Amino acid sequence: MLTQLDRTFQALADPGRRAMLTRLSAGPATVSELAEPLHMTLSAVLQHVNYLEDTGLVTTRKEGRTRVVEPSVDGLRDVREWIAAHEAAWHSRFDRLGAALDALNPTPEEEQ
Repeated sequence: MLTQLDRTFQALADPGRRAMLTRLSAGPATVSELAEPLHMTLSAVLQHVNYLEDTGLVTTRKEGRTRVVEPSVDGLRDVREWIAAHEAAWHSRFDRLGAALDALNPTPEEEQ
């Protein structure tokens, strides 16, 4: 079973969905507006929008006969938290590696 983080990364793995999210960073758009620059049918775009909505990356609302899509405020929270935790661990490892290398190769000022 996929976790929410897995589903979010899976959603972001698709170039078409990333293009839609990039467009939505400029503001809400209709499904037709999202489809314009993409080489896919409206039906395919709608499937991608549904997937993005299911993963919590976007929300949709009806305005008359038009479906408007907008990015979700908390859509990338789990990704941000995962990256932050791993980034902190890597920085810590690099700091320890740097200290170990400095101990092996002292600068001329440290040798005196």
